[in-house]
Amino acid sequence: MKAHYLFILSILLLISCKPDAENTTLKENTSYSEYLSFENRDDQFTGGIKMIPITTEKGTFKVWTKRVGTNPTKKVLLLHGGPGMTHELYSCFDGYFPQEEIEYIYYDQLGSYYSDKPDDLDLWTTERFVEEVEQVRKALGLDASNFYLLGQSWGGILAMEYALKYQDHLKGLIISNMMSSIPEYNTYAQNVLGPQMDPAIYKEIKTIEDAGDFGNPKYGELLFEHYYTEHVLRMPPDQWPEAVMRSLTHANNQVYVHMQGYSEFGVTGNATLKEWDVKDRLKEIKVPTLVIGAKYDTMDPAHMEWMSKEVQQGRYLFCPNGSHLSQYDDQKNYFEGVINFVKDVDDDAY
Repeated sequence: MKAHYLFILSILLLISCKPDAENTTLKENTSYSEYLSFENRDDQFTGGIKMIPITTEKGTFKVWTKRVGTNPTKKVLLLHGGPGMTHELYSCFDGYFPQEEIEYIYYDQLGSYYSDKPDDLDLWTTERFVEEVEQVRKALGLDASNFYLLGQSWGGILAMEYALKYQDHLKGLIISNMMSSIPEYNTYAQNVLGPQMDPAIYKEIKTIEDAGDFGNPKYGELLFEHYYTEHVLRMPPDQWPEAVMRSLTHANNQVYVHMQGYSEFGVTGNATLKEWDVKDRLKEIKVPTLVIGAKYDTMDPAHMEWMSKEVQQGRYLFCPNGSHLSQYDDQKNYFEGVINFVKDVDDDAY
């Protein structure tokens, strides 16, 4: 049936006397229909969802992925933040990538809500997560001809670590809203962001933190009202997107606290990411790299601009209205920059 349709379409194109612009539109529509089609895909039955087996020293587990669209040269794997959050933070990509015919893959890392959640602290290491991403890449058939890796926040740490080990498999790297040094992030959070707050509010937050009373409901209330709405997502709490709120309720606190810690003013305590730092190794990254920073981010935008100059083929995207989730609060600038980067690399125009 499809072959018959394409034959008729080709005849119409040959005999048509319509302007070239309309012919171009028709061709683009045909391409778009192919982008959306599940025909001849092994994930048609599940609507693009694959549970991918991940081999670890602690056994084999499965992680959840969902592919949207089909493009042989532009495939973006999305690494969510946290650790322990979910792919739901990227739901707004549905509003921008399909019309650009960019294929993208939602992915819940091991321990996250839609994937297996083993109860074993030994699994929550950066090194193991890197190997997990590599296994996901292989299972999805991604390679240097098509594979873009986008990581935000903790996902940015994971993306940098993956690139430092496996960049030969990458076509492009996108580091979104993440610095290359946790010690420098701690300094920025404690010396710049904290003191910007109302002194009385900041003192109350620090008093709770110093007491280790992180379960105190007041702590969450103060952070949400006075910190999250300034530096995580610059919208009133009742306007936060449902997908973001859903991701927060789905968070795996075991993974988050073990690697990130309790405090929102840096990585503190015995959290395993406390000393993470690759700033001196950025120059090893040779693939085209986009670094995204935002004016109101929890991360230092000046540091992220510096990162874009340290990698061998870097570009900086600044979101003047954005914070940590700038895909929501500075959406136009964010997606315009990401889409242009992917297209430029694909067109060898980078």
